[in-house]
Amino acid sequence: MLWSGLVLVHVVVLILSIPYILSGELGGDLPVYAKWASDAVDRGQWPVFATDWVYPAGALLPIVGSRVLGAGLYTVVWVVLVGVANGIALQALIRRGRFVRSQWAPGFWVLTIAVLAAVDLLRLEGFTAPIVVVGMLFLGSRPWVAGFLLAAATWIKVWPAAVIASAVVATSRRWIVLITGAAVSLLVSSIVLIGGGGAHLDSFVTQQNGRALQVEAPLATPWLWMSLARVPGAHLIHNRVLLTEEVTGPGDQWLVSHATAVMFIVMAALIVVLAVATRRLSTLPHALGREVDLVLVGALALASAFIVFNKVGSPQYVLWLTPIVVVGLVLRPPDWKTPAILALVVAGLTTLVYPVLYIPLLDLAPIALIVLGARNVMLVVVLAWSVVKLVRAAFVRPAVPLGTRPMGSPVRSTSY
Repeated sequence: MLWSGLVLVHVVVLILSIPYILSGELGGDLPVYAKWASDAVDRGQWPVFATDWVYPAGALLPIVGSRVLGAGLYTVVWVVLVGVANGIALQALIRRGRFVRSQWAPGFWVLTIAVLAAVDLLRLEGFTAPIVVVGMLFLGSRPWVAGFLLAAATWIKVWPAAVIASAVVATSRRWIVLITGAAVSLLVSSIVLIGGGGAHLDSFVTQQNGRALQVEAPLATPWLWMSLARVPGAHLIHNRVLLTEEVTGPGDQWLVSHATAVMFIVMAALIVVLAVATRRLSTLPHALGREVDLVLVGALALASAFIVFNKVGSPQYVLWLTPIVVVGLVLRPPDWKTPAILALVVAGLTTLVYPVLYIPLLDLAPIALIVLGARNVMLVVVLAWSVVKLVRAAFVRPAVPLGTRPMGSPVRSTSY
């Protein structure tokens, strides 16, 4: 059933894409990706190597690689490659699910792919999410593989850095993860430097500096409602360079200028709390087997903070949460039922926003703003759940274990 469901989702997306393929059009972010691929292959204008780019250099692999059969089959190759990546993650989850005698996690994985198909199969997160799933499952048994996969995913989209940060702080094998990740980063950087793109290597960071509040970002919510209420100066704007929809209005300039700094301050505070919790955990029995709990909760806290305090917001950002939640669900099923339910609600509301209500949202229809507001509130709830878990582990005395497994029960050192 799981495999049939996964295949069905990808086949349905391909069938629905046939009219666009025949007309030469593409869905999701694929038109932008296909143009970058054409510029690289046909004109020699390689992003990162020749120009600044909004993505890290590793994103060239799936974007240009999907053009292997030509421009006309770009969508087909892209969806097939994403399907293969999702299938590898599913197999890893099924195998682990047999160990804990539960297939809830693989089912959750397939269900979230189906619910988020419009973004999962047509955007870069479709590649990074399954890579992160497999990488996190390898953290305990093969940390060098985990470090390689997580670093590779980070060089496609930045968000897996949250998982790396949590793993480095909370695991006893942090140096293996760090050294492997550094080796991957050195390799990617060397390739770009040799190719003459040294001046553009970090452009994915600087390209975000001048952006305003994107309409789907939780931070943008007050200005969306100001726009609906016709508050003077509040309105939506179209960013022609990045092809995004943004909102502006009274009092937004401070947030636009300082949102990134606030986000990093929050994430730094979370890392400090995670470090305190890690130090306390090391004094408890079976600490090695408990590392998984801190890594997962820390990663979810950092990833959700990355979304909640980000001035940029897109529907695919939900795919930053589902890989962490599904790994928690397969390793600690009882403890991760609540965030799994929250993540499913967030996924469903996100799909209602995009693509179902996206045009009404841009028209400032109240129902669209209500659905988006509910989604943003649920994101804050996910953040709150993970922060409460971290704070309890770090400061509540006596020490409160993150999971429900009795502290005296045997735990395998390779349990994650």
